[in-house]
Amino acid sequence: MAMAIRFYLLLFVFLSSAIVSFSLYEDQVGLMDWHQRYIGKVKHAVFHTQKTGRKRVIVSTEENVVASLDLRHGEIFWRHVLGTRDAIDGVDIALGKYVITLSSEGSMLRAWNLPDGQMVWETSLHSEQHSKSLLSVPVNLKFDKDYPILVFGGGYLHAVSPLDGEVLWKKDFTAEGFEVQRVLQPLESSIIYVLGFFHSSEAVVYQIDSKSGEVVAEKVKAFPGGFSGEVSSVSNDKVVALDSTRSILVTISFLDGEISFQKTLISNLVEESGEAEILSPRLSNMLAVKVNKRTVFVRVGGEGKLEVVDSLSDETAMSDSLPVADDQVAFASVHHEGSKIHLMVKLVDDLETVLLRESIQMDQHRGRVAKVFINNYIKTDRSNGFRALIVMEDHSLLLLQQGAIVWSREEGLASVTDVTTAELPVEKDGVSVAKVEHTLVDWLKGHILKLKGSLLLASPEDVVAIQEMRMKSSGRSKLTRDHNGFRKLFIALTRAGKLFALHTGDGRIVWSVLLSSPSCARPSGISLYQWQVPHHHAMDENPSVLVVGKCGSESSAPGVLSFVDVYTGKEISSSDIGHSVVQVMPLPFTDSTEQRLHLIADTEGHVHLYPKTSEALSIFQREFQNVYWYNVEAGEGIIRGYGMKSSCSGETADEYCFTTRELWTVVFPSESEKIISTLTRKPNEVVHTQAKVSTDQDVLYKYVSRNLLFVATVSPKGAGEIGSVTPEESALVVYLIDTITGRILHRLSHQGCQGPVHAVFSENWVVYHYFNLRAHKYEVTVVEIYDQSRAENKNVWKLVLGKHNLTAPISSYSRPEMFTKSQSYFFPQSVKTIAVTSTAKGITSKQLLIGTIGDQILALDKRFVDPRRTLNPSQAEKEEGIIPLTDSLPIIPQSYITHSLKVEGLRGIVTAPAKLESTTHVFAYGVDLFYTRLAPSKTYDSLTDDFSYALLLITIVALVAAIYITWALSEKKELSEKWR
Repeated sequence: MAMAIRFYLLLFVFLSSAIVSFSLYEDQVGLMDWHQRYIGKVKHAVFHTQKTGRKRVIVSTEENVVASLDLRHGEIFWRHVLGTRDAIDGVDIALGKYVITLSSEGSMLRAWNLPDGQMVWETSLHSEQHSKSLLSVPVNLKFDKDYPILVFGGGYLHAVSPLDGEVLWKKDFTAEGFEVQRVLQPLESSIIYVLGFFHSSEAVVYQIDSKSGEVVAEKVKAFPGGFSGEVSSVSNDKVVALDSTRSILVTISFLDGEISFQKTLISNLVEESGEAEILSPRLSNMLAVKVNKRTVFVRVGGEGKLEVVDSLSDETAMSDSLPVADDQVAFASVHHEGSKIHLMVKLVDDLETVLLRESIQMDQHRGRVAKVFINNYIKTDRSNGFRALIVMEDHSLLLLQQGAIVWSREEGLASVTDVTTAELPVEKDGVSVAKVEHTLVDWLKGHILKLKGSLLLASPEDVVAIQEMRMKSSGRSKLTRDHNGFRKLFIALTRAGKLFALHTGDGRIVWSVLLSSPSCARPSGISLYQWQVPHHHAMDENPSVLVVGKCGSESSAPGVLSFVDVYTGKEISSSDIGHSVVQVMPLPFTDSTEQRLHLIADTEGHVHLYPKTSEALSIFQREFQNVYWYNVEAGEGIIRGYGMKSSCSGETADEYCFTTRELWTVVFPSESEKIISTLTRKPNEVVHTQAKVSTDQDVLYKYVSRNLLFVATVSPKGAGEIGSVTPEESALVVYLIDTITGRILHRLSHQGCQGPVHAVFSENWVVYHYFNLRAHKYEVTVVEIYDQSRAENKNVWKLVLGKHNLTAPISSYSRPEMFTKSQSYFFPQSVKTIAVTSTAKGITSKQLLIGTIGDQILALDKRFVDPRRTLNPSQAEKEEGIIPLTDSLPIIPQSYITHSLKVEGLRGIVTAPAKLESTTHVFAYGVDLFYTRLAPSKTYDSLTDDFSYALLLITIVALVAAIYITWALSEKKELSEKWR
C-alpha cells in the first residue's frame, strides 16, 4: 500500500509540474489580435538616397503624420503622428541629417533626427493672423548661421538656425491687405526676396539681408485689374501670376529689385480658352496651367515671354523638376489608363527628349494618379535611372522603378469613415479521404509537439513549428465560416470612397473596390449600410452592402447608391437616385430575399423607399402608420420628429415617394444651450432579459426602448476649449427624449461642466464622459432607466413560475412610469471614443471599451459604473458583485486590450458578436487598425485554443493505469492476508 501511495504522489507531482510548465506564451503571439500601421495620404515627399546609410523617403500626410519609409520594401522606419489641429504645411531635409517640418499654419517648426526620428529641437513661432505657410530650407550644408531656415506664417517671416532651432530674427508683414506669396533666396546670395500682393492690386518686393533681417530695399508697382492670388515660381527672379479674371498670365520680374510686368492673354496661347488655373508643380523656367480640362506647359523666355510647348490630359499628374546630370533639369508625368500606369520623364528645356518611358501593369483599379514625386540615381552602366513615388486617388502609395511596382501601401485604410460586419460563405460539403488522412497526421504531429512544449523539451525549431501548426489548425485565415463565429469580414469604407473587406483572422485585405458613379467621378459624403443579409431560405443569395453618397458637397446635390457583393467585392450596380440625401433610415423590415428596406429623406421634406420593388412597397404600406423618424439640427438647436403622411404628388414623383408631417419639435434656447452630442442605441442590440433581480429579491424592469435619444447640450460659452470659461459660465445638460412623441423623459444638469461629451447607450443605461471645471477633472456619469409601470410584477416567484402579467400593450404615446438611478465618478484620462461589448444573446457581462487620449483601448467592467455602488455594501450586495463605492474609476494596466500597442489617431471602436456567447469582436480604427477577440466573462462556454488534448489523454491513461495497479495490489494484499 505504501508503494501505491508513493506512486500517486509521484504522479501528482508530475502532472502538477506539467500543467504549470504549459504556461508557454511564446507560441501564442498574434493568435487573437492584429495591429496594422499606416500613415495616410501623402502630400509631401523628400528622398534621401545618399551612398551611406539606408535609402529612404521622408513623407508628410493628410493625417498629420511625418514618417520615414524604406525605399526597398516600403516599411516604416519611424513615424510621428501630430495632433489633429497640427496640420503639416511643409517638410524638407536640412544639413543632410535633420528632417524639418512646419505645421500649425506656420507657427510650429520641428527638427527630427533623420536615422531614428528622435526630436532634435522644437521652436514655436510668433503668429498673429491666418496666412500662407512657406518653408525654405537652404541647400548649402555648411554648419553656420549664414544659411538659416526661412519660415513665413502668421504674418511673420522668421530666420531659424538649423542647428538648434534658435530664432535669429523675424520680420513683421502683418500690414492690413498685404499677402506674402513667395520667399526666395538665390544660391550663394545673402539677399532674400519677399514677393507679395497688396490688396491684390499691387506687387511688392522686399529685399532683406539674410544675416540681420534688415530691409535693404522695397519696390512697389501697381497692376490694373488685380491678381487672383495664384502664383508659380519659375526662377530666382521671376514668377508668373494669374490676374483676377483668370484670363491673363502676368510674368513678374524683379531682377535687382526692379519690378516689371509682362502680360499674355491665355486666348493667345490656347484656342477657345476659358478660366485658367495654375497647377502646383514647380518647374524650372516653365509652369503648368489647366485650361479646358487640359494641362498646358508654358515656357517662360528670358524677357518674360510665354510660349506653349506641350499639352496633356487633365488626368495627368506631374512632379516638381529635378536636376540631373550635366546641369539638366527633368520632370515626370504619370497617368492611369485602364489597368496600366504610364510614366514618362522628360527634360524641361527640351520636351522632345524623353529620358524614361514605362508602362506598368497594375493588378487592381486605384483611380486616377493624384501626385507623383521622382528621384534619380546612377545605374551600373553610369546612366540615369529614375524611381517614382505615386499617390493614387484611393490614397494608396506605390513606388515604381525599372518598369515594375516595387511595393505598394494601402494608405486609404488610415482614413476609415464607416465600418460594418459581414459573414463569410459557408464551407462546401465533401472532403477527400487523402485530405482527412493528411489532416489526421498533422493533428498527431501537432499534439506531439505540444506535449514536448508542455514538458519543456521543445527546441527553438519546435516552438516555430508549434506556432505555424497552430496558425494552420486554428483555421483563422480560411475564407469560410466557423461554428464559433470567429471568422468574419469587417467592411471598411474610406474617405476616398474605397471599400475594403478585412479578414478578422489575420487582417489581410480579402478584396477592395473603388466606388464610382455614372454622373460624377467620385461621390462624396458617403456612408455604409447593410443591405442584404441572407438567412436560411435565402442562402443562395450573396450578402451585400449599400453605400450612399452624393455628387457634390452641397446639401441639394443628387445622391448615388452603390451595391457591393460582400463575398466577391464586385460592384453589383451603381445608380443616380435623382434626389438629394439628407438622412438614411434602415427599417426593421426585410423582403423575401432578405433585402432590408431603407428610407432616404431629401431636402424637400420627402422620403423615398428602397428597394423599389412591389414587394417592398406592400410591406411598407402595411406598416405605414408605424414609421417615425427624427432629424437633429445641431446648429439651430432644434430636434424635429416626423411621421408618414401620404404619397408624393407631381409629375416627377413615383409610387415610392412619400410626404411627411411634423409631429413634434424640441427647441433648445440658443442663448443658454447648444447641442454638442446625440446618441441612440444600436438597432441590432440583443437584450437577454428585461428583468433585473436586486439583492432584496425585488425585481426591477429595464426600460428598454429603441426610440430613446440621448442629447447633450452645453452653454454657448462652454462650447470652446476646456478651461476657456469659468465654472459659473458653463453648464452641461443631458436629456433622454422619446423620438415618437418628443417627450423629455429625463433631464440631468451638471453645473460647472463642459464638453466634449463622449457617450455610449446600451440596453437601459447610458454612460457619458465630460470635464468638471470645478474639480479640474474628467468625470463619467451613468444613468440607468427602469420601468415602474409593472410594479405588480415585482415578485421573483411570479417571475419564476411565469404568472407575471407582461401581455399588457405598450405604446410610446402613453406616458411612461419610469425612474432613474445615476452616479458620477472621476476618470483620470481624457477620452476619444467609448463603445460597449456586444454578444450573440446578451447574456455575458458588459464591458466599456474606452479609447483614451493615449490612443489605447481600456476595457472597464460595467460593474465599476453601477449606480447602486455604496461605500459599505451589504453581504447580499457583495454576493451580487456590487463593488464598494470610490470617487474615481480605476485604470488597471492589465485591462488595456491593446497591451503596449497604440492605435494612432484613434477615431472609432466597433464591436460585433461572435456565435459563441462569451466572445465579442473588437475593431478599432484611426491612422492604425487594431482587432482582437474579447471575452468579458472569460471563455466559460469553450476550451481555450491552447488546451492540450494530448496531456488530457495522458492524464486519463495514467489514472486508469493507477487504478488498475492499485486494484491489483489491493487484491494481492487481501489474498496474502487470507493465507495467513
